[in-house]
Amino acid sequence: MAPSKKKHDAGNACIIPGGFAVLSLKFSAGSDTQHKLYVKEHRVRVQTKTHRPLDKTLFVLNVPPYCSQAVVSQIFSRFGAVVSVELSDRPGTASVPEIKLSNIFKPAEKQGFKVAYIVFRKAKSIQLAKSHPHNFPLVISTEKQPVTTGLQKWANQYRKSIILPEKLQETVDAFMTDYDLRKEEKAKKQEEEAEEQKEDEEGWVKVTRGNKGTKARPHSEAANQKSLQKEIRKKKRKELMNFYTWQHRNTQKEHIADLRQKFEEDKQRISLLRAQRKFRPY
Repeated sequence: MAPSKKKHDAGNACIIPGGFAVLSLKFSAGSDTQHKLYVKEHRVRVQTKTHRPLDKTLFVLNVPPYCSQAVVSQIFSRFGAVVSVELSDRPGTASVPEIKLSNIFKPAEKQGFKVAYIVFRKAKSIQLAKSHPHNFPLVISTEKQPVTTGLQKWANQYRKSIILPEKLQETVDAFMTDYDLRKEEKAKKQEEEAEEQKEDEEGWVKVTRGNKGTKARPHSEAANQKSLQKEIRKKKRKELMNFYTWQHRNTQKEHIADLRQKFEEDKQRISLLRAQRKFRPY
């Protein structure tokens, strides 16, 4: 969508509690009904490595189901160049998969209203989007860039869902080739780490740091013996604790048996006293 040349007054922008600005949206120029979007600048509490820059990311709520990533990019491109658009079912940190799957093997997307994270090339685009007047709605479908809905959209989705066997075979072959390559690289890396941790001629072991969160462990005979002795001591300590636990349970059982026996004796003594307490007037 080409940016409009008409300028609007920023004073007509509608800001609601929570810092969200309200943007009006309608499907076509001739539509009477309008849809509301709620936008604000995306900020996180802790700055970490992310693909959502703090000063250039716009957070959007209530995105209609018929708005794809391309459509959202088209709508908001009037405020500046859009770098990327991310749609999600709910707000939160996006998990980037290690292995990128083909569109053929991706699960079907849920149909419903979504949230969007829009990354602009320039930071000033955020303020332009927030200051857009709410009484001037943005148009989704135009003559130059129409958006299909209803039966036509379903028909297009069905045509795209039909996969030719040749294309499917190419996708599977490419995935398996990449899988074999990653497997070979992992095995080669493990061999290199094992070579580095071998003892040299003087008996020294070079300890290297492994992956993040794992402790380096030298593979030498002395280290193996030390680890074995540690496991034996741990096993003996566990057996001793089990013995103490059994002894404590046995003592409790004996105490309960003594209490029951004493209770029965008290019951018999009370019955005997009741039998002896009889009224004798003479």
